[in-house]
This record gives sequence, structure tokens and C-alpha cells, in this order.
Amino acid sequence: MIINKTKEDTKLTVSIEGRLDTTTSPELSKELEASLVGVDQLVFDLKQLEYISSSGLRVLLSAQKAMNGKGTMIVKNVSDMVMEIFEITGFTDILTIE
Repeated sequence: MIINKTKEDTKLTVSIEGRLDTTTSPELSKELEASLVGVDQLVFDLKQLEYISSSGLRVLLSAQKAMNGKGTMIVKNVSDMVMEIFEITGFTDILTIE
């Protein structure tokens, strides 16, 4: 998994490439913990995400909870396969997906 972060003022864009699973989720979680200070808009660009497991979903849910009350979180460029996982798990009702 490759994580690319871009910060513009109070907006943080996180692009994820590869697989977000049990092995890679802790890395993303640590990156987010260190990066969310002063952020009021969090954008996940999942254009290059090939797969997401339940542990990856937990990281997204934690990020959503962290942003509740302090700003917004948007998930964009979701592939059909990842969107299907979001739909099956009910994450389409939890996340703002563009």
C-alpha cells in the first residue's frame, strides 16, 4: 500500500494505492492520527485502491468519527469493486461518497 498525503490549509487529501487490509490498516491509522490536527476537511481519494477489508473499513469509520463535529470527510473516486463492499456493509449510508 502506498499513502500519499496533500495538505492545503485545513484540507487534507489522502490517496491510497494498493490494498487496505489487516496488514496495511495500522499504517494508515498511524498516518491519520499524526495528520488530522488542524484539519477540517478530510478527503480520501480511492482511485488506486484495489481492495479493502473489514480492518480497512474500521480505519475509515474511525476517521469519520474523528471528523464528526470538527469538519467533513469525503470519499471519492471509488472503484466498482470497493463500492460494492461499501454497499454490502452499509458504508454508503455512513460515508459521504462522491
